[in-house]
Amino acid sequence: MDITTSKHEGKVPVTVLHINGKLDSNSFQSLIAEAQKVYDAGARHLVLDMTNMSYISSAGLAALHSISLIFQGKDAPDLNAGWQVFKGIDFNREKQSQVKLAGMWPEVQSVLDVVGFTLLFETFPTVEAALASF
Repeated sequence: MDITTSKHEGKVPVTVLHINGKLDSNSFQSLIAEAQKVYDAGARHLVLDMTNMSYISSAGLAALHSISLIFQGKDAPDLNAGWQVFKGIDFNREKQSQVKLAGMWPEVQSVLDVVGFTLLFETFPTVEAALASF
């Protein structure tokens, strides 16, 4: 997986992480680290561009949850805790307002729908639509 970053100025500054490849056990830590890096550099609004992301595994779902917590100013969960990470997700809270998902393939969208992540994140068909939502 490759990650590139771009910044966009609108009503608020938004950082976009463009994900190219599979988000799985081999790559999820790289995405978390990149999100932490841009957050530490001052980013407070993030779009994850999944236009070129062809696959997401449970490790990828854990990465999305971790990034959500980072952008809420909280500590990311201990990913060594395995399924406890998922058991700790509060699906009754409001959707994440700082992190938005864009350009998902139908297969990726389906996974997020099945596990309930579309209750946690706003999703958009394009990066441009996600940027306009801030």
